[in-house]
Amino acid sequence: MKKLFPKSLLAIALCCSAGIRVSAQQKDTIPVPVTSQPQVPMALGNPQQYEIAEITVTGTQYLDKSLLISLSGLNVGDKVVYPGGDQFAKAIQTLWGQRLFANVAIYVTKVEDGKIWLEINLTERPRLANFIFRGIKKSEAEDLAKKATLRKGSVITESMKQNTIAVIRKNYEEKGFRNVTVNVTERTDTSQVNSADVIFTVIKGNKVKINDINIVGNQNISDAKIKKKMKGTKERTRFTLHPDEYQVYTDSVEQQSDYWRTFGFLVPTRTAEALDPYFRFKLFTSAKFNETKYMEDKEKVIAYYNSQGFRDAQILRDTTYKTPAGGLNIDMEMLEGRKYYFGDITWKGNARYNDSLLTRVLGIKKGDTYNLELLEKRLGKQLSPEGGDISGLYMDYGYLFFRVDPVEVGIHGDTIDYEIRITEGPQATIKEVRISGNDKTNEHVIRRELRTLPGEKFSRADLIRSQRQIANLGYFNPETIGINPVPNIQDGTVDIDYKVEEKANDQLELSAGWGGYIGLTGTLGVTFNNFSLRNIFRKESWDPLPSGDGQKLSVRVSSNGRAYRSYNFSFTEPWLGGKKQNQFSVSFYSSYQNPSAYNEYIYGTTTSEDAYFKVLGASVSLGKQLKWPDDYFTLIYSLNYQQYKLKNYNYFNIPGFDDGTSNNISFKLTLARSSVDQQIFPRSGSNFMLSGQFTPPYSVFNPEKDYTKEPISDQFNFIEYQKYRFNAEWYVPLSRPKGTDNKSFVLKVAAKFGYISRYNNRTTLSPFGRFELGGDGLSNFAIYDRDIISQRGYPVYYTSNPKLNPENGQPVGYEGFTIFNKYVMELRYPLSLNPSSTIFGLAFLEAANGYRDFNEYNPFRLRRSAGLGMRFYLPMFGLLGFDYGIGFDRLTPGNGLKDAAKFTFMLGFEPE
Repeated sequence: MKKLFPKSLLAIALCCSAGIRVSAQQKDTIPVPVTSQPQVPMALGNPQQYEIAEITVTGTQYLDKSLLISLSGLNVGDKVVYPGGDQFAKAIQTLWGQRLFANVAIYVTKVEDGKIWLEINLTERPRLANFIFRGIKKSEAEDLAKKATLRKGSVITESMKQNTIAVIRKNYEEKGFRNVTVNVTERTDTSQVNSADVIFTVIKGNKVKINDINIVGNQNISDAKIKKKMKGTKERTRFTLHPDEYQVYTDSVEQQSDYWRTFGFLVPTRTAEALDPYFRFKLFTSAKFNETKYMEDKEKVIAYYNSQGFRDAQILRDTTYKTPAGGLNIDMEMLEGRKYYFGDITWKGNARYNDSLLTRVLGIKKGDTYNLELLEKRLGKQLSPEGGDISGLYMDYGYLFFRVDPVEVGIHGDTIDYEIRITEGPQATIKEVRISGNDKTNEHVIRRELRTLPGEKFSRADLIRSQRQIANLGYFNPETIGINPVPNIQDGTVDIDYKVEEKANDQLELSAGWGGYIGLTGTLGVTFNNFSLRNIFRKESWDPLPSGDGQKLSVRVSSNGRAYRSYNFSFTEPWLGGKKQNQFSVSFYSSYQNPSAYNEYIYGTTTSEDAYFKVLGASVSLGKQLKWPDDYFTLIYSLNYQQYKLKNYNYFNIPGFDDGTSNNISFKLTLARSSVDQQIFPRSGSNFMLSGQFTPPYSVFNPEKDYTKEPISDQFNFIEYQKYRFNAEWYVPLSRPKGTDNKSFVLKVAAKFGYISRYNNRTTLSPFGRFELGGDGLSNFAIYDRDIISQRGYPVYYTSNPKLNPENGQPVGYEGFTIFNKYVMELRYPLSLNPSSTIFGLAFLEAANGYRDFNEYNPFRLRRSAGLGMRFYLPMFGLLGFDYGIGFDRLTPGNGLKDAAKFTFMLGFEPE
């Protein structure tokens, strides 16, 4: 039977706003109200089965119609029951669940010969044309848009609005704005079809500050100590004084007002210690309230109580409430409980080490204040690189399957007895060592640095040392070196997986300029830190030079036109022979200086005389790693030769030393120890260096001759001296790394000393090889084989008297110091530890001075300075840095810091 239906509603049309009724066009359909969940109206009449002949989609502008039909679950040829079939309800629910539509309806447009024609009518939600924030700064709006992941063109949904509101509130609550209100409005965008702008109007309100933290119930731990542990929840800055102390100095209301205005300057005879804990002035403290940090701080308070022996301590109740002035008060009630102490500590299951040794390593005695955190730390429940715990003691000797469990076996009043149960297990043997991530560096370069070798017993100390060795190669990102021991319990072995990430470490130095009369100036230098000499004749390995064997090749050419030029070449093989860590280095260098060119260019003076200063040098060295006192020590032997040629060159202001040739043949012996965790930004460890450099004692071979009576050029024909240097550096982390970025403050402390002298009084000490102090360490004095000791905040100085103006203390040609000492203290903090750009800032205190001889040596007469600096390590260019230092001994009455301050720039290396 054929029957034509007008366009009629089969199921409920789902709308955006509740309360709207949809009327059916079919007589046998009863409309129902729309609720939060779409419903299908109950149909009347005689249900029959039909085959879907056609499905059309109307109302869409952006979405693919065939995809929407597929999502609905209705397909041409499917059998459906009409009226009353549930296939239509499911289709509506599925489409509604996409959250893309403001209205969903299915209409029957035709029924004929057992077939049915359907129309899916959709009203798309508007698209986001623009998102606008009002009431806040542009930078804040950009930050919020990123956090809320707002994107133009996305569908505007209620969920999107609520999510953005939540992000806004959370963002400002963390900054102390706890009364934030957000209003959301939409306006149609006429420039685009079915688009709208969403406007978020933000009213931040006033920032809520913590006024007071009131603590009760704490009889054993003071308020001050509890508040000190709440680092993320601070009271507002205030000044307080105990009333008794207050009355001593203030007798009237006027005096009291003056007193508060002057913040205690009426008590000059009292020290801070005498007034503590009543005299407090908190500076730069943030008093904003952060719910997350507050919860964390409460846990820290309980942890602190536990560490003081109060293991039952708890916060009975706490509340936060607003003050009439708009601030926030916090009330906390503590239940401290009894203070406990350690009782008897016994050991069970230990065969490798006896009880007395384990007790000594544990370092906890009967009667000590109970501290579970300390106990677990000493047992090594949380492994630390420092070691020194029970777990480390066992794991350093292969007991990878070791387990230790502290068990309370008795509580007698306030004393707790422990039995520490140890399961030693077998000693694990290293089975396989696998390395991944080394795309450029050959595997043998890494393996030779490892302390974990197949067939040897597992050792945690060897793992930590291997990680340090890999980091100090300089070829890999030290922050991402991964070590993963994989135990094999069945056979008592362990596989160790090392994962590295290559980083660029070759360096290029390139600069050029035009110096007028002098001509072309510039520097071209390349350093390949992972060079491969054995592949130099293999074209396929050049990229741009053969690499991967851990050798170092450096070539540098520098020129100031006619005035100066230098050539440098060096090569280093860190493992000569490939079996032992014997570092072999060879270098050649040549330089030429023409003082006439400088004088002509700078002063306009000309001379017909040819003048120059030439240096030709070479050195060869061999370093050997020592096993005693430990394998951090290295002994280095080096043989050096320099030839100095002077012609019409009286730089040193030494009469008779204008022309001639000087030869410097020396042997240098260096004992060094380095245990830093990495090279670029060390966080722990130390560097020590003690060296002695000696020329042949020519005068000793001829004891009858007084060389001081010879012409000066003859005295310096073959130079003789003995020279000693000592450098020491310590790196101490001041805080634990936070988060995943491993950032923490590091304190660097350094001390440096140097001394050069004759073998006897029958010779004259030459101007070569001495010490020059001050400046940025880039002085041309290096051409004279000088040790350039930089000092921030000062230019190069030539007198040991700090009160004399360095620029006027001595002529520029002064022959140099024979003794120096220098002390440095730096506080460092990394801003970026990315291997492509390592950046850290520092604040420094520095003191140094140089002396002509022991007669004027005074280790306490020092030039002092302080300042700030930045360091940038870029793989291609090496070090870029600057310091701003203030020389305290350059300060003069009536002048500001301008005359006492000095910028120091660094390029390529850190000066001494």
